[in-house]
Amino acid sequence: MITLETERLLLREHEADDLDPFCAMKMDPEVRRFVGGRPRTRDEAEQKFRKIPSNDRLPFWAIVYKAEGRYIGRGGLHPMPGSAPGLGFYIARAYWGRGFATEAAQAFVEYGLRELKLQRIISSVEVGNAASVHVLEKLGFSLVRREEGERRSFDHFELMAGRASRGPRSRC
Repeated sequence: MITLETERLLLREHEADDLDPFCAMKMDPEVRRFVGGRPRTRDEAEQKFRKIPSNDRLPFWAIVYKAEGRYIGRGGLHPMPGSAPGLGFYIARAYWGRGFATEAAQAFVEYGLRELKLQRIISSVEVGNAASVHVLEKLGFSLVRREEGERRSFDHFELMAGRASRGPRSRC
């Protein structure tokens, strides 16, 4: 099992005890505002939790705040059909504004570049999600294009190997 660790975070596979905080995030309208637009029901959230793959080469890990031993989000690299792997991250609202998204995303990027030898990582952010754009820019991602949609529009970013920021190092 792959586990990553930063100064404040443990990034690992999801465990059964993560179900309640995972569902709480999926049901929170503020967390969901830029990732699907609507909160999920408890049943929908539980179904999503049961479908999280384990031992995947590109897993979506649980993000655990070590100081509290608490699940505070999820994130990682995920396959994108016909493209480079995508970076995604979600943090529970009570933990916003403390740099956890940047710290976790940095660890995922370093893992992808160092361990998986990726040459390119992409990410898409719904227009208006300034906090996620800020995280990507801090990590060295560049805006590639904007995709206008009827209901939602997205900015697409990429990071090429050798252009990542040199923030705090994670430990594998």
